Amino acid sequence: MAATPPVCDFDAPAPDFELPATNSRRYRRDAVRGPNGLLVMFICNHCPFVKAVIDKIVRDAAELKAHGIGSVAICSNDPADYPEDSFDNMKAVATRLRFPFPYLWDESQDVARAYGAVCTPDFFGYNAGLGLQYRGRLDDSGRSPKPGAERELFNAMVQVARTGKGPVQQKTSVGCSIKWR
Repeated sequence: MAATPPVCDFDAPAPDFELPATNSRRYRRDAVRGPNGLLVMFICNHCPFVKAVIDKIVRDAAELKAHGIGSVAICSNDPADYPEDSFDNMKAVATRLRFPFPYLWDESQDVARAYGAVCTPDFFGYNAGLGLQYRGRLDDSGRSPKPGAERELFNAMVQVARTGKGPVQQKTSVGCSIKWR
């Protein structure tokens, strides 16, 4: 079922977290942030919206490092009904796609609730002070990759890195709903 998150609540603080990662480590929010901001991405393995843009997510997160933006991906889906989203499958996906960011498992779903995550993918872009500046889509690909699409998320986060402020106009992400217990 498709879901659409609300518009950006500018300057809302980034909730803290400590979660296990697919690389056998645990990460807190402050360990993954960059000097100019943090991109928190709620994704999963089975969602066709995520699958359509996962290569772009990997590309953008890698390129945002050069702008001082740290990135992290979190899977909060209940794997009981969606086995493709199990922790073991998360490890396989992160390895196969060479994620340039930690891929964390929110087994309790508490972190997704704290952030107000609604769908996969759901993007939360924070400035250096961890105030929310972007709650929009990656681009207008939807369920099908759109070559040459404007890099909305990337451009917004570069703006955040440079100015501390996100764009006033943002188009919300759309994707599969978080699979709650």
